[in-house]
Amino acid sequence: MSLAYGFVKAKIKTVVGLKASGHGKETQYHIHLTLAVPSGDWDVAINVGTNDADDLLQYKFLQNFQHPLTSTLAAAPEGYNSLTATRAFPALDFIRSNVLDQTGAWTPSDLMDGTDKPEPIPSVLQLVNAAKQKGLDLYVFGREYTEGNGIHDTHMNQGSSGANFLHKAGDDHNDHNDIWQDGALLVDAGGAQWTAYFAAFQQQRVPTDDLGNPLPDAKPIGG
Repeated sequence: MSLAYGFVKAKIKTVVGLKASGHGKETQYHIHLTLAVPSGDWDVAINVGTNDADDLLQYKFLQNFQHPLTSTLAAAPEGYNSLTATRAFPALDFIRSNVLDQTGAWTPSDLMDGTDKPEPIPSVLQLVNAAKQKGLDLYVFGREYTEGNGIHDTHMNQGSSGANFLHKAGDDHNDHNDIWQDGALLVDAGGAQWTAYFAAFQQQRVPTDDLGNPLPDAKPIGG
C-alpha cells in the first residue's frame, strides 16, 4: 500500500526556522515553515541535513529549474493536492521520471552542527525568506503528517535499507519505501523563473524495484 503523499501549494505565513529531531544515534535537521492554506495553517519540515557523516544529505539547489512539471503546478489549485498511489506526474519519482535530467551532480551537504551555517541551510533559508517577503507560491512535495496538517519526508522516499524502511507488499505499518513518492521544494518566482530543491540521503541506493526497495546491485544515490 502507498502512504499518504502529495504536495501543498501555498504562500508562507511564517518561517519558523531550524529544528532538530532524533533518529536513533543520528540527529536530522529541518527548516520548518507555516503555510497559509485555505483550510487552515500547515506545517512543513524541509530536510536540510544530518550529523551522521556516513549518511550525509545529497542535494540539488537549482535556481533556474526548467521542466514541463512547473506548468502543471502553476495551474494546480491552492492547498493540498493528494497524489497517493499516483504513478505519473505531478507525483515525483527521481528514478522513473526525467525530473532530474540535466540537473547536474548531487552536492553533499555539510555536516550539521546545530547552527544555521552549514549548507544547504543558508541557501534554503534565503529562498524561503525571499518567497515569504515577495508573496510567492511555494510547492512542497512529501508525505502527510499522521496527526495534524503538515508534510514531511521532503526527500527521496525510496532506496533505503533496514526494517524501518523496507516495503513489504500490503504492509503499511512502517515509514516504508515507495515509488512515485519523492519529496521536493519548488518556488514559482514568476514567469518562467522557478527554483527547485531536491534531496536524498547518501545511504539511499538506486535503482529500486517496483516497491521502492533497493535492487541487489544498487549503488548510493550520490555515487
